[in-house]
Order: sequence, then structure tokens, then C-alpha cells
Amino acid sequence: MTAPFPVTEEHAAPASVYSLDTGFETVDASSWLTNYSELFYNDTEDYWEPPINPEGLAQLAHANAYHGSLLIARSNYVASRFTGGGNMRRNHFQRFARDYTQFGHGALLKLRDRLGRVIGLFPLPSMYLRKRKNGDFWLLERDDQKRLYKAKDVIWLAQYDPKQQVYGVPDYVGGLQSSLLNKDATLFRRRYYKNGAHMGFIFYSTDPRLSSKDEEMLKEKIASSKGVGNFRSMFINIPNGHEKGIQLIPVGDIATRDEFDSIKNITAQDILVSHRFPPGKGGIVPTNTAGFGDPEKVGREYLRDEIIPVCEIMMDEINSDAEIKKIKDFSIGFTFE
Repeated sequence: MTAPFPVTEEHAAPASVYSLDTGFETVDASSWLTNYSELFYNDTEDYWEPPINPEGLAQLAHANAYHGSLLIARSNYVASRFTGGGNMRRNHFQRFARDYTQFGHGALLKLRDRLGRVIGLFPLPSMYLRKRKNGDFWLLERDDQKRLYKAKDVIWLAQYDPKQQVYGVPDYVGGLQSSLLNKDATLFRRRYYKNGAHMGFIFYSTDPRLSSKDEEMLKEKIASSKGVGNFRSMFINIPNGHEKGIQLIPVGDIATRDEFDSIKNITAQDILVSHRFPPGKGGIVPTNTAGFGDPEKVGREYLRDEIIPVCEIMMDEINSDAEIKKIKDFSIGFTFE
């Protein structure tokens, strides 16, 4: 914008600057930091604090289109191989597999009859499960209540973490920052379009005949152009004005679009790598003529290298329990064909 009077050396007017508040919110990733050397024992609540905030891991599942879908897909692939056992329904086993994949550990509660005999297995929600020093578990409930489960009543399976052996840590932690960056890029782009009056151009005027009233009117028109119905045209008439008294100078539209595409593509690849998931099965569209190979062959290799090993670990941990081994036809099983 310009001053409402002719500019001379004697009357040099200060530049008039007008900008729109984007209202962007920052994303605090501190809850997902994995830089820890030892766990903290909460003496007040009487349990070990998890190395990574479980609530943060739960929220991260909804951060972008890939991470949450891969968690569901991985747990579904394992659950689809479950053939029964433990008097456990398939959807209950799927919950156990989901917790193991998403939080790095899963737990099954031994259901007992009045005589104390094990009659079934039921998944405990890993997000709210905490371990005590003596090996027992607290299940966090509403209104700051806790439910106690003895160590002998819980089958606990955790992914190995060399820094500590109390809780498990999910294997995708290397992709946390990429998942958050993918979310940030999407939110920025959505607000970018929703705003409509973003910093896509500089409205530049050097015409001395532009009055203060006209300047305020232009500010109001630009501000009202954002939101629904944006990208509207605007007519400006300055009698006897200069030929280039008002100009629109593009700033970042092309660069922003290129950066958005690059960030989304790179972070999507990082997320797939952190899950060790085949791109073709993850919905990624190939950008080369070779594609991702034979999907049937890729599926068989993924089954052999990723799904079956997890099934075998779960089967071994559950069926090796001292009480489970004593019960005839109670062991869980999988199909590996």
C-alpha cells in the first residue's frame, strides 16, 4: 500500500504493510521423544512410567493416511492367521495383535472360574496398562482409579528394547518424525486453501492518488476474500492513475506446491520403511514404469518375512505359559499356508 499523498524527498512517507493472521497452531512433538536412558518409577502411583507416552502413540495413529492404516493392516494380517485356541474369539486376538504392533507390547488376561482354573484369555488395553516393580500390573481407569492384576494372571509379550526391559517399544519409532511432518504438511496445505487470502502474492501500489479511504477499502476486500467463495476477482479504478500504480506480485504458490508434493512423497516412503511394509500393498502409486513387481510374490515374501515370525513369537509366548501348557486343547494355533 502507499501513502495518500505524493511522495517527495521532503515528505517521505513510511511504508504501509498489511498482513492476514493465519492462525496456525504449532505441533508439539515433545511427547514422542525417544531420547531416554532409564525409566522413571512413579512412587506416587506405584508403577513404571512408559518410555514413550502411550497417549501420544494413540494420537499418532490418526496423524496421516499411512501410519494408522499400516497399524491396522499389520495386525489384521496376523489375526487372519489365527485359527483359534485359548477360548478366544478372533476379534479379541486382533485387539491383542493391534496393541502389540501399536504400543510395542500386548497383554492377555487369564479368565478363571470359581475354582481358579483358567477358562479363557482376554486382551487388556495396552494404552492403560502399567507395570509395578514386583511384576504386577495396574490398569488405569476413569476418575484416577486403578485395577490391580497379579503377574501370574497376565501373559505379557513385549517387543525388545535394548534400553530397558520393562515395557516394549514399537518397531516403527524411527518414522515418528516423518509421520508428524506428513501431518504438518497436510494441515498447512488445508489451511492454505481454506484461508484463500494467504501470502500467495504481494499487493503493491505506488500510485499517489490512492487515498486513505481507498486503502482501507482494499484491505477490507482482501480480508473478506478468504474462506468460502475465495479467489474472487476485484475491480480497482483510480482516475488518472499510473499505468503500473497497482501490481500483484506472486510469492510462494508454485514453490509451496512443489514443497508439499515432495514432503508428502518422502514422508510416506519413510513411514512405509519404518513399518517394513511393501509400497504396493500400502497403496503407493509407482512413479516408474517397472512398478512394484508381482503382487502375489511380494505378498508371499511379506508373509514369510514379517507375518509368520510375529505369529510364531505370539504362539510360543502364550503356549509356553505354565498354566496354559497343562490345559488340553487350549493352546492357540495359526495357519502358515
